[in-house]
Amino acid sequence: MRIMSPLRTAAAGTVTLIALGATGALGGSPAAAAANAKVTVVHGIPGQPVDVWVDGKKTVPDFQPGKTAGPLSLPAGEYDIALTKPGDPIGDALLTVDDAAVPGGANVSLVAHLGTDGEPVLTPFVNDTGKVGAGKARLIVRHTAAAPAVDVRAGGRPVFEDLTNPKEAKADVDAGTVAADVVLAGTDDRVLGPADLDLAEGTATIVYAIGSADDDTLDLVTQSIEGLHSAPGGVPGGDGGRADQNHPVTWYGIGAAGILLALFGITRLVAGRR
Repeated sequence: MRIMSPLRTAAAGTVTLIALGATGALGGSPAAAAANAKVTVVHGIPGQPVDVWVDGKKTVPDFQPGKTAGPLSLPAGEYDIALTKPGDPIGDALLTVDDAAVPGGANVSLVAHLGTDGEPVLTPFVNDTGKVGAGKARLIVRHTAAAPAVDVRAGGRPVFEDLTNPKEAKADVDAGTVAADVVLAGTDDRVLGPADLDLAEGTATIVYAIGSADDDTLDLVTQSIEGLHSAPGGVPGGDGGRADQNHPVTWYGIGAAGILLALFGITRLVAGRR
């Protein structure tokens, strides 16, 4: 597979997450400003275990495809992230991104996956951790597979339509177990599932489509975020219906402080073969 050939960055990569309106939202609180970020790493590249390095230190050894790790608790700042074959030195990295700027208090998923061209890429998503209403759960679906546009169905009905790599869609739905599958956009041609998703009240369930359609390695990976229950008597949160499709470069309200983050993406990540 292509990922087996070592890759390197020809130029430094930058992931920039900028907290806007922090002064007003935080009221100038030093403690709030210093809150650590939560970073979950998702391995969506089939066939290649990796070691994950953060600032030159091996943080997640022998990370297997289809797994998640974390959340890691990282102080606000800039980080160099690298993926290597297990046991390889960081100088032989498969994929790197430098100067990843992470603001305090963010909840981020960093996904190693295949792009539309089948080449490995690293995409960050800011996770929506806003409160959900009583009896509700948040469902987030992310297309991170080398595959065409898809529709995501729940109970046989399309919930998210025409989703493309690397976009996401989300909605707050009734809590419970849902049978979900993935079909080619506008058809009944199933490419993934059905799979039973346990959408627990007060949680966000994130579903990633990973792998490659051409190589017949498509699969699903899930991540769960807990503790999103609304306060008693609070106003229910969420979209309350069919979700808009959102690119990772999107505004989100995260946490009770309501900090707005702009995700500018990997602006200088250039992976090239040796």
